[in-house]
Formats: sequence, structure tokens, C-alpha cells
Amino acid sequence: MELPSRLLEKTVEHFASLPGVGKRTALRYALELLKMPKQNASGFGESIIDLVNGLQFCSTCHNISDESQCEICLHPKRNKNMICVVEDLRDLLAIESTGQYFGVYHVLGGVISPMDGITPSDLNIESLVDRGLSSKTSEIIFALPATMEGDTTCFYLYKKLASNQVKLTSLARGVAIGNELQYTDEVTLGRSLLSRLPYESSLNAN
Repeated sequence: MELPSRLLEKTVEHFASLPGVGKRTALRYALELLKMPKQNASGFGESIIDLVNGLQFCSTCHNISDESQCEICLHPKRNKNMICVVEDLRDLLAIESTGQYFGVYHVLGGVISPMDGITPSDLNIESLVDRGLSSKTSEIIFALPATMEGDTTCFYLYKKLASNQVKLTSLARGVAIGNELQYTDEVTLGRSLLSRLPYESSLNAN
């Protein structure tokens, strides 16, 4: 499909580079932008530039933030002694939506996946170990996907943290095997969180 404008073609290519967006959908998005008042379209573009240039990662938990520390880490009513380990922001938001968790988080930035070339050194693991060494940390919850990669990552973290005097737990298997947290309904995820088990028990169960 040949487009009549290089500028339009360039915009379509950028939209089409997003996951799950095909060329036809990308063209529809671009044409919708052209229908907008110029002020609205400019605001759309500026928000993307601000996102790329202004977004930070929390120095404590690696959650995205507008400041050096995220709002969750700074919240005075959060239990700083309890850390929930998640793969990425989508899983953090899924757990937050349950309204059942009031501790803080640690965002790994992925899971160990040799097939995809992701090794422990690519993830935010060492900073988690440092947090686990803190006398303030009483429990670390593994809330990673119920996949082979998620289980591999949990086992690796368990080996790194087991010698610390900290309670290690994992979500109850109300989350189906092979599922990612972001696609699990809020009720199931909330119950899995509340019914979490000592991680060592889940090893024996497997």
C-alpha cells in the first residue's frame, strides 16, 4: 500500500512498530490524528516526548515514577517490611487493582529466559538481594508468572535469598499454570495473594 505522503508513511511506520498494531490499524491511528485539532494533535506528540524524556525509575523498587522515588515507596501507610516481587509494571498494576496488598514492590524488569537471551544480570536482582539483607524486610513475596520462565526466576531468587533471615512466600496456585498475572481476574489474583504459601512448600509440591 503506497501512501501519498512521506510524513504520513513515517507516522504509520511508527505506529505499526507497536506490539499488536498492523499496518491498517496504524494507518487508521494516523488518519485520526489528522482529524484532530492541531492543538490536540500537538499535545498528543508532546506527551510522548515528555514520557520518553521525563520518566524515571524508582531508585528503590524500579517502578516507573515522575520522581527519584515512586508514590508507593513514599506512601506513609505502606508496609515497608513486605516486598512483592513482580515482573513488570503491568503485574504491579494488576495486584494494586485487587485492593488486597498494602506492602511495597520490587520490579524485576523481566524474567530469566535463556531462549530470549535474558540472564539474571539483565534483571533488577542484586538490588532485591540488598533489600532482602535489610533488617527491616520481614517478607518477600514471589508474584511472578506461573510459567517455566517465572518458576525458573523464582527458584533463582530463592537460592539468592534463602540464607537471609527473611520469610519467602509465593502466590497460591489459584493462578493457572501458564498464566501471566496481568491476564488473571482480580478476585482470583487477590485470593492467591492472601493465600500465599511459604516458597519452600511450593517447591516440595512440585
